[in-house]
Amino acid sequence: MKVGEKAPDFLLKDQNGEDFRLSDFRGKKVLLSFHPLAWTSVCEKQMKALDENYERFEKLNVVPVGISVDSVPTKKAWAEHMGLKKLRILSDFWPHGKVAKLYGLFREEGGFSERANVLVDEEGKVVFFKVYPIGELPDLEEVFGFTKEG
Repeated sequence: MKVGEKAPDFLLKDQNGEDFRLSDFRGKKVLLSFHPLAWTSVCEKQMKALDENYERFEKLNVVPVGISVDSVPTKKAWAEHMGLKKLRILSDFWPHGKVAKLYGLFREEGGFSERANVLVDEEGKVVFFKVYPIGELPDLEEVFGFTKEG
């Protein structure tokens, strides 16, 4: 997957079992924030940062979502544990890692995705794509800077 390419469409369930289809968000930017696994410290910080900055994203016409290979019940328990208020976290559980594979982010050896931020524009094209070291918290300021806040 490269910047400028059309983002593959997908349908996943969020932590509440509700459908999230990427193509339903045309006219808005969507930040796909891939993280390896629920219940891990860096992933928790990554999801909390998205939730804490949700209003900032909204002002920029960006819908942030988290994605990992965990099941919907796991996502629900984890979202409640973290006290997420607005952020939707999507389950790429079955077929296992299908969306991560579509985006070239699935790690076969571990059975989970890379840690990455992928920003899809209003027309469904990838405009920002960055993979981070597994143990590193992604810098949201990169995304905010890219979307030309302020």
